[in-house]
Amino acid sequence: MIDITFDNPMYLWYLISIPFLIYTHFYLMRHTKLKAMKFANFDALKRVSGDKLITKNLTVLIIRTFIIACIILAVSGTTIWYQGKVSQNDFVIAIDSSASMAAQDLQPTRLESAKSTAIELVKSLKVKSQIGIVTFAGTTFIDVAPIDNRDTLIKTIEAIEISKTGGTDIAGAIITGTNMLLSSQKGKTIIIMTDGSNTVGAFITDSVKNALDYAKRNHVVIHSIGVGTERGPIGYLPEYYNVSAVYNENTLLELSNQTNGKYFKADDEEAMKSIIAQISEASDTAMIPVKLSYGLMLIVLLLLFIEWGFISTRFRRIP
Repeated sequence: MIDITFDNPMYLWYLISIPFLIYTHFYLMRHTKLKAMKFANFDALKRVSGDKLITKNLTVLIIRTFIIACIILAVSGTTIWYQGKVSQNDFVIAIDSSASMAAQDLQPTRLESAKSTAIELVKSLKVKSQIGIVTFAGTTFIDVAPIDNRDTLIKTIEAIEISKTGGTDIAGAIITGTNMLLSSQKGKTIIIMTDGSNTVGAFITDSVKNALDYAKRNHVVIHSIGVGTERGPIGYLPEYYNVSAVYNENTLLELSNQTNGKYFKADDEEAMKSIIAQISEASDTAMIPVKLSYGLMLIVLLLLFIEWGFISTRFRRIP
C-alpha cells in the first residue's frame, strides 16, 4: 500500500498556474514568429541559427513545467508512505468490555480469554515499544497511556471487568487509540480485541468507516482479533433463555484490510496462541514516511541548470 499526503495542501492550488505557463509560452512563440517574418535575409539567419529558424522550444517548456510542479509539491510538504519494516513500533491494545464479552463460548468467558491473550502480547512485544490500554463498551476509557512498564500494563489488563455501560463503540475505540498514538515518531499499531458487534453509533451513517478513515489518515495499522464463535451462549443471562451473543467478523475484516493489518479469528485456545506468535512477528511492520521536499528542490536546481544550458546553446535567441 502506497499513500501520498501533503503537510500544506493549500499550496497545491498553485498548480493551476501550469496551464497559464503553457498558454503564455505558445502565445509568445507566435508573437516571436511574426517579428521574425520582418527579416528579409533568411539565408543569413539559417547559416547562423541552423535549419530551424524558429523553434517551439518544447523541451524548455517541459523543463519549466517540471520546475514549477516540483517547487509547488516541495512547499506543499509532499510525503509518500509505504508499508515496510521498522526497528520500533508503538501500540494501543483496545479490549472490548461490553456485556456480549461475557459469553461463555470461550472459557471461562470471552473477556477473560481476551485478557489472557493481551497479557501474552504485552510480554511478547519489543521491550522499547510503548503500549497503551483502552477498554470500550458504550463508552471508551483510556486505562493506561502508552508506557513501556510491562508490570503496570499487565496489572491494568488483569483488573479489566465487564463494563456497566451498555453497547459497543468500536468507532470510538479506534479514534481514541489513534489519538493516543498521534505524537509517536515510531510506527503506529492498534490491536483491537472484540466480538465485532458494533452497536453504539449504529444510527450514525458509517460511524466505523469514519473512524477507519481517521486511522488511515494518520497511518495507523489495525490488527483485529475476533473473540468468540458465531453462536456463543450469552454470559449475563441464564442458559435456559437460549440467547446467543452476537458475533460479527465483517467489521473486523474491514478494519484490518483497509489499514494493511491482519485479522485473526480467536475461537479456541490454540488459535489464541497462534495469534500471539503472528502479531509478534508482524510487530516490526508499519507505514514508513518518505518526505520528498529536499529531493524535489534538488531536482529543481538541476533542471534550472539544464534549462540555462539549453537557452544558451540550442535555443539561443538571435538578436
